[in-house]
Amino acid sequence: MYNEKMTIPLLPGECWWGGVVQDGTLMPFRERHARDLSGDLAYNQGSPLLLSNKGRYVWSEEPFRYSFAGGRLVIEAAQADITIGTEGENLRDAFLRASRTHFPPTGTHPDLRFFSVPQYNTWMEMSYEPTQEKVLAYAEAILAHGLPPGILMIDDNWHEDYGTLRFHPGRFPDPARMIDRLHELGFRVMLWVCPFISPDGEVFRGLRERGCLLRDTSGSPVIREWWNGYSAVLDGSNPDAVNWFAGELDRLIDAYGVDGFKLDAGDPQYYRPDDVSALPMTPNGQCEAWARIGLRYAFNEYRACWKCAGQPLVQRLSDKNHSWGRDGLASLIPNGLAQGLAGYAFNCPDMVGGGQYGDLIRPDFEVDAELFVRYAQCSALFPMMQFSTAPWRVLDEKHLEYCIEAARLHARMGEEIASLAKSAAATGEPIMRHLAYVFPDEGYEEVNDQFMLGDDILVAPVLHKGAVSRRVFFPSGAWEGADGSRVTGPCEMEVDAPLSTLPWYRKRKTDQQKNYT
Repeated sequence: MYNEKMTIPLLPGECWWGGVVQDGTLMPFRERHARDLSGDLAYNQGSPLLLSNKGRYVWSEEPFRYSFAGGRLVIEAAQADITIGTEGENLRDAFLRASRTHFPPTGTHPDLRFFSVPQYNTWMEMSYEPTQEKVLAYAEAILAHGLPPGILMIDDNWHEDYGTLRFHPGRFPDPARMIDRLHELGFRVMLWVCPFISPDGEVFRGLRERGCLLRDTSGSPVIREWWNGYSAVLDGSNPDAVNWFAGELDRLIDAYGVDGFKLDAGDPQYYRPDDVSALPMTPNGQCEAWARIGLRYAFNEYRACWKCAGQPLVQRLSDKNHSWGRDGLASLIPNGLAQGLAGYAFNCPDMVGGGQYGDLIRPDFEVDAELFVRYAQCSALFPMMQFSTAPWRVLDEKHLEYCIEAARLHARMGEEIASLAKSAAATGEPIMRHLAYVFPDEGYEEVNDQFMLGDDILVAPVLHKGAVSRRVFFPSGAWEGADGSRVTGPCEMEVDAPLSTLPWYRKRKTDQQKNYT
């Protein structure tokens, strides 16, 4: 597949970020890392972009393979379409040059409520059995326990068969009334959808006749295994297929007042290079085509995405375990930073406590209340935060109150975060930023357990079980903590962080960073 190769000697002290968001826990790259971007994005976002703290970047319009070893970066591509940018001096320079040249911001953003109120997803509470009664009870309980109303996502199986985008009449007897009630309570409502079509049904037969499904070389619709079974797959290269799907979504908005959609799946792994489509399209291209459907809606969410940097799409991290490790809480910050550096500014962590359904259904499953609280605190100053497991169901009163306070902090900061979202729409810059992005000359390349919200807010969540303090890196400047404490950087300091506390600090206005906009 790859017939072009180029070798880039690494500069002294050079570090790289980019490629696949799920590799954020391994960033920055220096040695012993390789990734092929074609066909496998590790079930999260990806971008054909690598960025260096020495101001260099690599970009291609197509997937490529890369490896770091022996002091060299080796790029392999199908054609000589690799761009090497060398004009910058640091990570921020590299990002801004790449963004302006290859994925300029659109000037638009998702609905600003994403940044000022929590999201609530029914998945962990209802999994494949949502009902109108359960959804309304969940919304009422959110408010009854002191959490602010927000964006409520009704997840999988609200519908009939996959592709039959009608409310299941047995589970949702009066969806218009339900959504009216949710709106009265202060929520916006999103529905889960996917590009899979259950075979043998009326919708499948109609789409097959119209040529809207991916086919094999014999001309028959492919039937592909995915996590919920075996289904046909919508052909994102076919404008008729895309218009049909968008028309179904528009009908749900018009008929019931739905506000938007969680567009799940679409991973390149569910497509194959030999799939026959209306127009030539790679698995990565199908992933990109699926993502672009969401551009029609101000309320959208994706977990899988390819080459849509700079676009007004909400990008959630992939499902995490109820764990302290790098399969759970410890992955949120490095992978969230990787989202921003891949050009996905409007990013969201996984559900508080972890969204991996397998955890919830284990017979021996027990919620770690401390972990749940630290998940909520870590999410509170991300650009967005999302709940699913009902904290009032699994926590005692003390731990529940800590989670509620994290949600209230996010809401209090909402106007400021929304302002950063507006800026991201105009400049392309991440909302959630690596310390090395904001402070390029201070040696923070390896710090991936704290982050900047914009240029002025330093966030250092506790990520280790039993910890009641943590080591914080304070960059240059004067910093004031939420507790009124003051620190002058650069320095390292152990700060108190009992379970009730999320350490975060604001840079004094007299010490603002250079304006790069």
